[in-house]
Amino acid sequence: MDIALWIIAAVLATVFLGSGMTKLAQSRQKLAAAGLTWVDDYSEGAIKAIGVLEILAAVGLILPAALDVAPVLVPLAAVGLVVLMGGAIVTHVRRRETQGIVVGGVLFVLALVVVWGRFGPESFTG
Repeated sequence: MDIALWIIAAVLATVFLGSGMTKLAQSRQKLAAAGLTWVDDYSEGAIKAIGVLEILAAVGLILPAALDVAPVLVPLAAVGLVVLMGGAIVTHVRRRETQGIVVGGVLFVLALVVVWGRFGPESFTG
């Protein structure tokens, strides 16, 4: 189970590191032109803040446990992703964007598995 949780955390970290960096590097207009139409509902600052949160979560999923410095931050980072993905799902439901709902739902469930595993049976602190 521990290996599965590490793999899931690595996949989530990779996805959110890339996603966060994209949101920080590109303007709202470029993101919309690339197909991320949900950005029309948010300000440039909000999009950049989401990008920062995604990068922090990606780092928090891996580094604390890998460096054995405050490993309790791993499930807390996963909780942050659950909240973030919950908001993303709500946004995509309001916009009737089926693909966004499905992708957000998968990422939500994966983050929830990390929360369950790292607070529960495969806790770093137990």
